[in-house]
Amino acid sequence: MGLVRLLGFATLPCGCLIGRYREVASERELTYVEEKGTACPVHQHRRNHTVAVMAPAGRAAASNVARAS
Repeated sequence: MGLVRLLGFATLPCGCLIGRYREVASERELTYVEEKGTACPVHQHRRNHTVAVMAPAGRAAASNVARAS
């Protein structure tokens, strides 16, 4: 992976903090777990790993991510 730009961040209901990034070279968007929540039961939420974050309606939860300035 190359250079990335932070698009924003959000806290999931389980307490994990995620960051959304865009890879500069390919324009691909990635979502990483920045910090795992202390009571998070989801094994796939591991720090510095990518995750697929889906909203209940099946759309990506991009609208729930706070914009970085």
